[in-house]
Amino acid sequence: MPRISVPEGADPLIHVWTGAAPGLSIPAAQFSSAVYEKSALPLREFEAARVRIAQINDCQLCLGWRSGRDAPARAAEADSVDEEFYAQVGNASWEGFSEREVLAAEFAERFALDHLSMDDPFWSRLRAAFTDSEIVDLGLCVAMWVSQGRLNQILDVDGGCRVPTPGAPLTGG
Repeated sequence: MPRISVPEGADPLIHVWTGAAPGLSIPAAQFSSAVYEKSALPLREFEAARVRIAQINDCQLCLGWRSGRDAPARAAEADSVDEEFYAQVGNASWEGFSEREVLAAEFAERFALDHLSMDDPFWSRLRAAFTDSEIVDLGLCVAMWVSQGRLNQILDVDGGCRVPTPGAPLTGG
């Protein structure tokens, strides 16, 4: 049950991100769109970090989302991510991950749970694998997922996955 008032018949999640505080929620939704449409990270690295945050936030919407399937801007890369990949996120020892994918998920986890644990040895590993631009890109993506996923959780608007099929309207769940 949402922790804010939602107009009769409105989807709680859509209400939060379009109507509840339009001066901030609309720009925040635009930031979210920019993350999915403009990030230069390869899909598997993007998804490793995104899913790790979804696990930490317990965000059902994000756990059900597949960026290659559900975000048209990344659809061309979709074949490189299968369900085994998603099932293994959080398991850094899985042999199917590249070093960059492991680091992307680790960066996301440390960012969300213990940002002060990003010590010099971690930064050495990260900087050996990613450019500064990629690190900033990753950081902005993770920041958006942490903040918006947690807002959805604390307002209790996460609910069931609202990922629409092409042409279908978003509905409450």
